[in-house]
Amino acid sequence: MSDTPFGFGLPPEEPENGDEGKKKDPAGGGQGSGGNPFGANPFGFGGLPGMGGPGGADNPFAAMFGSLNPNDLGAAFQQLGQMLSYEGGPVNWDMAKQIARQVVAQGTADGTKDASVGPAEKSAVEEAVRLADLWLDQVTSLPSGANTAVAWSRAEWVEATLPAWQQLVDPVAERVGTAMGDVLPEEMQAMAGPLIGMMRSMGGAMFGQQIGQAVGALAGEVVGSTDVGLPLGPAGRAALLPLNIEAFGKDLGVPSDEVRLYLALREAAHQRLFAHVPWLRAHLFGAVEGYARGIKVDTSKLEEAVGQLDPTHPEQLQEALQQGMFQPEDTPEQKAALARLETALALVEGWVDAVVHEAAKSRLTSADALRETLRRRRASGGPAEQTFATLIGLELRPRRLRDAARLWASLTDARGVDGRDGLWEHPDMLPTATDLDDPDGFVHREHLDFSELDKMLGEAAKGESPEDGDGEK
Repeated sequence: MSDTPFGFGLPPEEPENGDEGKKKDPAGGGQGSGGNPFGANPFGFGGLPGMGGPGGADNPFAAMFGSLNPNDLGAAFQQLGQMLSYEGGPVNWDMAKQIARQVVAQGTADGTKDASVGPAEKSAVEEAVRLADLWLDQVTSLPSGANTAVAWSRAEWVEATLPAWQQLVDPVAERVGTAMGDVLPEEMQAMAGPLIGMMRSMGGAMFGQQIGQAVGALAGEVVGSTDVGLPLGPAGRAALLPLNIEAFGKDLGVPSDEVRLYLALREAAHQRLFAHVPWLRAHLFGAVEGYARGIKVDTSKLEEAVGQLDPTHPEQLQEALQQGMFQPEDTPEQKAALARLETALALVEGWVDAVVHEAAKSRLTSADALRETLRRRRASGGPAEQTFATLIGLELRPRRLRDAARLWASLTDARGVDGRDGLWEHPDMLPTATDLDDPDGFVHREHLDFSELDKMLGEAAKGESPEDGDGEK
């Protein structure tokens, strides 16, 4: 995946002459490196005679027709047309899906190609999720949240999760799109309507391309629908990716059945939490959006790029954007939003970690090793963190996963399964970041009993009062 926040790179579709593409990219981006198959220029014209390359001709269009074969030329203008004709929201999601599917079709770095899921793999996933739910019934009071269990290919994961990506990314993309229209001097904006519209279209295309690359790369590594700690797939559908599970367990020295079952436990535990804690999804997505609202777009880079933009070198805009534009505002509100998000992610991942370990420790010989592998994968900031850091300047890393897991385990010992899981009834009942610093204090703290207050409110709603009741006695 590209590390640049708004790379234009469009992955090639199985080129017949891969070496030819590298020769056309003097910057060394090359095909297969995540760069643009047409070179550094996002429109496909970079490095051509007359377009900044050596030995430029007076007529750039003659140079283009003389240097490109019809297929390359058609693809270049098709890409340019898609950029400038887009009139939708802040992200061109049609382009994002197209590119993500192309990235998936290319395969992963180890040469593994995507493939349709066969009947045997579907059956194995369904059985693993069914058994996982039986085990989880004994360690949590939350009932099963998976109405169905599905085995997805990488392409199916892309299709199923794009609506969630849209909800997560659009708020930041909207800010960037607005910024791209605001970089022109105020006195010029009234006269530059078409230019502003073109820039916003380009912004939507840039986001669409980068998101497509990121999601496509992520599809090659995720093992289910909840790897990032957020519910990316449809509600009630526990999903695993057999091809990626095989790659995940390849060098662990653990039987494949155990790997599949342990990952099924994690997927099923996430599904229970998101299905039976109705406010949780909105809480998590709202925390991401709250943080995104505090991200400041560095318009100075945009102003400089627009001010110096040479029509024959449109790649200059991309080069400016590649240096990064996101700067979290150093305000109390932004710090609070980040703390809220990090704590929420840690509590979700910590609860899943704790209940899965309780369910697996006496049944799977490799439970401890698999637990530690997954913990390190999440804490080291794997593909999920890199994706979000690239797209919106945000790391979805549960930094305090171990602290949260210890707290949930201590709550189980002190209050039992029902007492632990009862804290999910309302967000105000959950541990805070401060509580993660002092888990024993939280575990043994006396919590207010709201049962009498609820009873009084219920009686009041029925037109009765406690005094009337006492008077009758």
